[in-house]
Amino acid sequence: MKFRIRHREEPEINLIPFIDVLLVVLIFLMLTTTFSPHTALQIRLPQAGQGPAKAAPFEIVVAVSPDGRYAVNGVTLGAVGVEPLVSHIRSEAQGHKDVQVVVAADALAPHQLVMNVLDAAKRAGVPKLAFAAQQEQGR
Repeated sequence: MKFRIRHREEPEINLIPFIDVLLVVLIFLMLTTTFSPHTALQIRLPQAGQGPAKAAPFEIVVAVSPDGRYAVNGVTLGAVGVEPLVSHIRSEAQGHKDVQVVVAADALAPHQLVMNVLDAAKRAGVPKLAFAAQQEQGR
C-alpha cells in the first residue's frame, strides 16, 4: 500500500495584530509625554512693559512717475538728476529731528529712477526709507 506524502504547511506568525498594538502604544506614549524645555544656562529675563508711544517720523514723500519726473512733498521737480533731489530732500528735512523718506513710485517707473531717490536720500543724510504701496483689492 502506497501512502501519500502529505505536505504540511509551516505555521506562520501573523504580525499585523502585533503592529496594530505597537501603533496604539506609540500613539498613547506620544499623547501622554510631557516635554520640558532644556536650557543650558539658568538665566533671568528682564521684565518688559509697554513704553510710551513714539512720535511718527516726519515724512518726505518723493513721487516717481514713469516718464522720469519727480515730486517732493507735492512740489514737482520735473525730470532732474540726483543733485536737485538731494537739495530738495535736505531742505525739507531741515529743522526736523526724525525724518523718513517715503518713495511713492509708479508701478511702471524704471528702477533706476527709484535708485536715484534712494541715492539722494543717502546723500541728504536721511537714513530711514519706506516704500508706499497700495493694498490689494478685497483684502
